[in-house]
Amino acid sequence: MSRVDAASLVVTIVAAAANGYAATMDATRPAWLLDNMARLSVPRTQLAALGAAKAAGAVGLLAGIALPAVGIAAAAGLTVFFAGAVVTVVRSHWLGHLPYPATYLLLAAASLTLRLATA
Repeated sequence: MSRVDAASLVVTIVAAAANGYAATMDATRPAWLLDNMARLSVPRTQLAALGAAKAAGAVGLLAGIALPAVGIAAAAGLTVFFAGAVVTVVRSHWLGHLPYPATYLLLAAASLTLRLATA
């Protein structure tokens, strides 16, 4: 296994775990999450769809270990998803919250980049 393959595997697993956690939070709806969504003007009715997208991305990233095309699609989808989350935070003018979606965006983009490099 090359260093790039190893990096791809590690980043993919970390990104999948992070998105699995985020999806779980969307499903359980803790008070801090509901407060954040309200401050970002994201309707509570959207949480299920947002959580489902994150969960699908996490599963797709893991499936991509065996099926590279699925991993590439999942990483690309999560990259677009979290780019949208960054835009939402910027539009709300809550820049102190920017590191949270930006971290997920960087994980997704790193996973996509490494997946493409090893495909």
